[in-house]
Amino acid sequence: MQDLLAPREQEILGRVRDFLSTEVAPLADEHWAKAEFPFALIPKFGELNVAGLGFEECGGETPSSLLTGFLALEMARCDPSMSTFFGVHTGLAMGSIGACGSPEQRERWLPEMGRMDKIGAFALTEPHGGSDVALGLRTTARRDGGAWVLNGAKRWIGNGTFADYIVVWARDEDDGQVKGFVVEKGTPGFAATRIENKIALRTVQNADIVLSDCRVPEENRLAAAGSFKDTAGILRRTRSGVAWQAVGVMLAAYEIAREYAVQREQFGRPIAEFQLVQDLLVKILGNATSSLGMVVRLAQLQDSGQYRDEHSALAKAHCTTRMREAVGWARELMAGNGIVLDYGIGRFVADAEALYSYEGTREINTLIVGRAVTGHGAFV
Repeated sequence: MQDLLAPREQEILGRVRDFLSTEVAPLADEHWAKAEFPFALIPKFGELNVAGLGFEECGGETPSSLLTGFLALEMARCDPSMSTFFGVHTGLAMGSIGACGSPEQRERWLPEMGRMDKIGAFALTEPHGGSDVALGLRTTARRDGGAWVLNGAKRWIGNGTFADYIVVWARDEDDGQVKGFVVEKGTPGFAATRIENKIALRTVQNADIVLSDCRVPEENRLAAAGSFKDTAGILRRTRSGVAWQAVGVMLAAYEIAREYAVQREQFGRPIAEFQLVQDLLVKILGNATSSLGMVVRLAQLQDSGQYRDEHSALAKAHCTTRMREAVGWARELMAGNGIVLDYGIGRFVADAEALYSYEGTREINTLIVGRAVTGHGAFV
């Protein structure tokens, strides 16, 4: 599948893969265990020159959707936490500004975000719920002269504790429409508190955010974000990225389990010689390979302009379900050694639970696909 990439894109992917193996992988378990973010890696991420891909304002190349997908895959194959950090920054935060910002806003924010001198976050989900956010968004925005006053709360906001620019979605009290605002770090009335005691994506700094009469200038309102349809357009693109992440997790599970099987001995021989162990390996590989085929086709649909909501919804629901099976089989193959960080798979088993749920649960994505294939909505 990687051979489908153009030579230049293969070079970019190889450079990122080398960085992940030399810089990120050695730190992944330690930071995950401590629930600490490796801030020293951010400048090194910036030197890769991949955050600004696809944004004209960053002066970068325009990548194929296939390359964008493979980058998400490779990052998740190394560390799903860092893949999530990067996806929130580039796909959700930069993606919102790129799609909904005015030319002036894009020039103002995107270049420094592309260099990763400034980090972004995306604040949509709220404490009372997530799947009903289209109709149930409670955070409000009120126009007051040359500014907007935001009030409300957000939850599960990745990068939220340290991001420089937070894209906040709020409902305009005047017309009832959902609009986007870029809240800059340090703005009075904005407070972010780290969510503690997570069992998945522990390196990611998720935040509870409270907005209390938070004043945002009119020039920080995303000019082209006038309804929830604009928000949904961002999610359609990033949802496919989670499917790619799931494939990366499955490939990591396969590689870890296979290496363990050929080295671990029981009854005087490697467990790779036992039929039931081989069965588990082949099932993991089958899940990964079939899911990779699905997301590659998804990328082709994106680049050909035939991409629809139900495509990314089906890929996200299917691939994350297959991922959940795959990491479970890898853990099963490794028995007790599969539940400790020392043998590599435990972090992926835990992180898979977060990927399975975020960017739309399996149930919600199933209903999106169900509506497309039947012509009937069954959400409520």
